[in-house]
This record gives sequence, structure tokens and C-alpha cells, in this order.
Amino acid sequence: MRSPQPDRDYRACVGIMLINREGLVFVGNRLEHEFRAAWQMPQGGIDPGEDPREAAFRELEEEVGTAKAKVLAEHPDWLRYELPGELARRSWRGRYRGQCQKWFAMRFLGHDRDIRLDAHHREFESWKWVAMDDLPRLIVPFKRAVYEAVVDEFRHLAVPA
Repeated sequence: MRSPQPDRDYRACVGIMLINREGLVFVGNRLEHEFRAAWQMPQGGIDPGEDPREAAFRELEEEVGTAKAKVLAEHPDWLRYELPGELARRSWRGRYRGQCQKWFAMRFLGHDRDIRLDAHHREFESWKWVAMDDLPRLIVPFKRAVYEAVVDEFRHLAVPA
């Protein structure tokens, strides 16, 4: 699961643990996903020439509709997961086995009204704030180990601001 850096078999991307003032974490329920109630934190690919931190803020704005946040911490490792067989063949035209992610914990500086899932290409049908320790049970099974590692690394940040 841990990797020193992305390799060509894994899509390089970022993940964002967005923590609100109450110490709760943002999750969105994916649109058009084969897994029912596919909750996840914002994540997405790193564009060519983009560094992970820049990608994290871009993805946050694209998926959540706001970049009103500040970085609290960066996971020291790249974490990766493999997609299940059929999903791997369909996703990204079968080019990648999975994703290799650099995770960031961010403090949300806005208000709930700043969250606009329809600000860009909509990826989530709904969203909510959850306790950090609830994250691993909400996520699809093939991402669970990554979420457990992210929670372990950032647990100390899930406190009211």
C-alpha cells in the first residue's frame, strides 16, 4: 500500500481530507458509481507539470466547489490501491492498475453554503460531514486500507478549530 512515489502502473493523484471547524471530515457520495453509497473524500489526478499541493487545491475546487482551505499536513508517503479487475479494465481505458495518492489534510475555512457540488463537472450527488473514525467503514472495500492509513496519520487534526 505504501509507495515511495507513483509508478507508471498507478495513476498519480491526490486526496484531500477536508476538516471543518468542528473537527468533522467532508465526504461526498459519488455519482454514477457501481457501488451503492460510494462515499469518499475528494481526490483526483495530478496534471502534467502540476505539483501535488497545486493539484489538491484544484481538485478541491473542482469537486467541492471551493478552495477555502489551508493545508494542515501532508502524508509523508504515497499511498496506493488497486482497482478490482473489471473496474480496472474499464477505468482510464485499462491503462492503470490503480491509483497512487499523496494525501493532504486541510482545514475548511469557509461555510457550508460555500460548498457547491455543481460548480464544475459534478462528481458527487450529495455530501456530509462525518467523524474521522467513521471514514474507513464508509469507503468502498478496495480503498479501505488507504483510508485507514490516512486516518491514522491525520487523527490528531480532527479537533475543533
